[in-house]
Amino acid sequence: MATPRPLLPDVQIDAHQHYWDPARGDYGWLTPSLTALFRPFGPADLAPLRADAGIARTVVVQAAQTIDETRYLLKLAHGDASIAGVVGWVPLDDPAAPALIDELAREPKLKAVRPMLQDLPDDDWIATAPTARAIDALIAHDLAFDALIFTRHAAALETFLKRHPALRVVIDHGAKPPIRDGNAGWTAWADAIARLAHYPQVCCKLSGLATESGPGWDDATLRPWVGHLLASFGAHRLLWGSDWPVLNLNGDYERWHACAHRLLAALSDAERAAVFGANAAAFYRL
Repeated sequence: MATPRPLLPDVQIDAHQHYWDPARGDYGWLTPSLTALFRPFGPADLAPLRADAGIARTVVVQAAQTIDETRYLLKLAHGDASIAGVVGWVPLDDPAAPALIDELAREPKLKAVRPMLQDLPDDDWIATAPTARAIDALIAHDLAFDALIFTRHAAALETFLKRHPALRVVIDHGAKPPIRDGNAGWTAWADAIARLAHYPQVCCKLSGLATESGPGWDDATLRPWVGHLLASFGAHRLLWGSDWPVLNLNGDYERWHACAHRLLAALSDAERAAVFGANAAAFYRL
């Protein structure tokens, strides 16, 4: 299979979105009670939203902790040029994980893995699980790592980062800040973000903030949280993502895309181009 050509630096990229089909049966969290989400979502559903926002390509991220779903997303990517990369799932603590990573890495659109840390019963799993051989395999294949965390996972993630300085890591959704709680959780979250930003191999996704907000969020609601992420990571380590279709629970594609552009209006053209595309292309090797 031919290696995809690198994307141009001025191409807008959605660095975090999902496709799924509930009929596949491996999305434990996706139940009929989530009426806005409980249906198939595929590239044809996102295409008009991408077009309206000027988004050329996307990174599709796993939403089930199964190898079958990773293969499903890679198959979708084979048939749709808009999918620039796939973030899959691998059982990193399984002795068979290195061989599985070796196999999956033959797919040129596999760019990273994500263990869904937020859903694991042990908040310290990433610091204590026997994942070293799997992480070495990721590094050997130049694959990255998506960290889906809350503030409570930050200390364990720091231990992991110190152990694997050669691994490229991106924090999903700004570590899911407690926006709907107002100032109650600000200090702990802001301190965690500042600590994680000290690690040069770490980037952060400007995504998922609408979902973490209360109903009726606007620019003013999100401004301090976006401002802290920008101050901590800088424009060249932030990646804009939609988190669509989860975004539909508390917003929509156009609204969040436009809001992010307004909140970053003070950046230079080059800095905005970085956040809205170039950083994702570089981080994920698109």
